Amino acid sequence: MTAKIRLLVADDHEMVRLGLKSLLEGTEIEIAAEAATGEEAVRIALSQAIDVALLDIRMPNGDGLTALGRIKLERPQLPVLILSSYDNPTYVARAVALGANGYVLKGASREELIQAIRIAAKGETTWTRDELRRVTGALATPRLSSDVEVPLTQRESEVLKQLAHGLTNKEIAQALHISYETVKEHVQHILRKIGVTDRTQAAVWAVRKNLV
Repeated sequence: MTAKIRLLVADDHEMVRLGLKSLLEGTEIEIAAEAATGEEAVRIALSQAIDVALLDIRMPNGDGLTALGRIKLERPQLPVLILSSYDNPTYVARAVALGANGYVLKGASREELIQAIRIAAKGETTWTRDELRRVTGALATPRLSSDVEVPLTQRESEVLKQLAHGLTNKEIAQALHISYETVKEHVQHILRKIGVTDRTQAAVWAVRKNLV
């Protein structure tokens, strides 16, 4: 008899959680716990007997990537998969940098999802060559690993945090109540100061500096 895989599903939409439950029916994967917020996901992952955690990214009270970082700090051996509607290189790069076992899009087939959970349960990763190729440049940027102190202003630090959370310039402008043009300017300054060429590299730098 196949051993059960106890899964934690964290998603703020009940319909998604119900959909996953019906998708996994008839398999050895059972949803042992559910969470609707990042905080809840971390609490359950650290206190219950879970084999794999499946975390949505955009959730209230701590997004899935922040939850991933906190879980890996306390339970580094617990396999974590990111589940997202967004095929966003910044999200993928942060997920790789924080030690996720893989990144599953919500548009994936039932078979792809089940396969990813099975692979993660063995402690292996599901990263494809394409996914890793997209973020390799970001993860390998020489300046990222250096301990050089970068003199970011308070506003630049705020913009960088939002950027590392995968927000667009427009979303950052709304969140910080500043103009779109101002955000663009801040982003250019940040990239120049930390010595990277794009947002994904900046996001990974922020993760490695524990800024997000």
